[in-house]
Amino acid sequence: MNITSVEAELMAIHSSLISAMEYQDVHEIIVITDSITAAKKIFKSHINPLQTSIIPIATGVKEFLVRDNCNCIHFWYCPSKAEWPRHKIVNTQVKEADDFPILPSKISFLFSRKKKCNDILKEWQDTFPNNRKRGQLFLDFEDDKGKVLKPTYTNGGLWLPFVESSNSLCARFTCMTTRHAPISEYRQRFSPNSMLSCLCGQADIQDHKHIVMQCSLYNQDTRPRDITIGSFVHFLMQNPTAFSFDNG
Repeated sequence: MNITSVEAELMAIHSSLISAMEYQDVHEIIVITDSITAAKKIFKSHINPLQTSIIPIATGVKEFLVRDNCNCIHFWYCPSKAEWPRHKIVNTQVKEADDFPILPSKISFLFSRKKKCNDILKEWQDTFPNNRKRGQLFLDFEDDKGKVLKPTYTNGGLWLPFVESSNSLCARFTCMTTRHAPISEYRQRFSPNSMLSCLCGQADIQDHKHIVMQCSLYNQDTRPRDITIGSFVHFLMQNPTAFSFDNG
């Protein structure tokens, strides 16, 4: 319970390989796993926190392969969603087992690091709705089910994967999301006597909502249909002057 899923997979592979390699008449071993990522780590020699788990497996594999030129090991990837009957049986038996570890339950380094990382992320997500932390004008985005998205650092973060193809697009999207943009809504905080109306002549104050949903200077067919990130990115891509300093 105090190890990561990768460590658990390596332990399972180690146990199965050791059992199979004890038979002298076994020349071909097939390892079926739903974590090919863990299996690949066995054959990587660079320094990493998993070495204490990898070295015994790699040593056993080497001894088995040099014992006979006919010996070989195959790794087959079988994802859990494939619902392979034998995998389902083992998975059910493991989850329903009442066995307790004989040795003291220690916490691995990777598990400790993962837990600390999760705690920091949870604190970040819990405090994010506070306007004093993120800014009062921050634009909330929703997922396909209408739920407000929470910030995350995984897979490139919340919106970077949508705009990483263009620096200018990323800059304009960030300006729009934080509303720190070259528009009257933001400029009036520093120059209240400056012209605040939009150039289209349809708004006394050129604010974020007017630009995205009403301004006639931008293509009306590209207006966001919902509050998803993809919808707003599409609007910015089709209107390259929106929230641009060149147009400020």
